[in-house]
Amino acid sequence: MIRVKINGKQHEVEVDPETPLLWVIRDHIGYSGTKFGCGIGECGACTVHVDGAATRSCSLPVGDVSPGAEITTIEGLGGSHPVQKAWIAEDVPQCGYCQSGMIMATVALLRDKPHVTDTDIDENLTNICRCGSYPRIRKAIHRLAGQKAEG
Repeated sequence: MIRVKINGKQHEVEVDPETPLLWVIRDHIGYSGTKFGCGIGECGACTVHVDGAATRSCSLPVGDVSPGAEITTIEGLGGSHPVQKAWIAEDVPQCGYCQSGMIMATVALLRDKPHVTDTDIDENLTNICRCGSYPRIRKAIHRLAGQKAEG
């Protein structure tokens, strides 16, 4: 049995320690907001927070998560987080598939660096959006940071 704390609740799951955290979250715990994208940690659709750090859950074996770690998924934000509100205000999502991971990455970025520049966004927000909604994502992030986009 492996114990994980997700969105403030303790869970015990009977899985191989090499099982990616993503599949524990989705298949064993039942949170479906975290998405499977590429399976190799490149696209970011699977981004969650592990102890506050944006983490690609598809490439993190659950056995590598420290027993006391706090894991937060998109459901853990509660639907009324300021980043989620900015996403709605700027009409960010198109298909929406990548958005839970994009939002989780943005929450971590703004927590660490509340007054981001375009360079900060480019260097730290490496999630992929196949619809290309990057200009609206950038606008939503700057809305939260109280800045206008550079350039």
